Amino acid sequence: MSDLLLNIKGVSCAAVNAGIKNNDELDLSVISLIEGSETAAVFTQNIFCAAPVLVAKNHLQNNPRALLINSGNANAGTGEKGLENTIKAC
Repeated sequence: MSDLLLNIKGVSCAAVNAGIKNNDELDLSVISLIEGSETAAVFTQNIFCAAPVLVAKNHLQNNPRALLINSGNANAGTGEKGLENTIKAC
């Protein structure tokens, strides 16, 4: 995969090692959009959705200006506590 990220007017991106993974790899990304940006998403059609999917669907209705993307950890099947944690993070 290329390390090249093209500039897109109105979009800012950052990736860091937040310590989610047990190595030095990038594991957290933030994408910021300028006010007035339109957003769209494709989600699983599964009846069971992880907390981040449920929260993202809800936030999408309000034209979000940022995306928070993590990797390296399981975030499905976490129950009510997982939903609470997702809401806190987002």
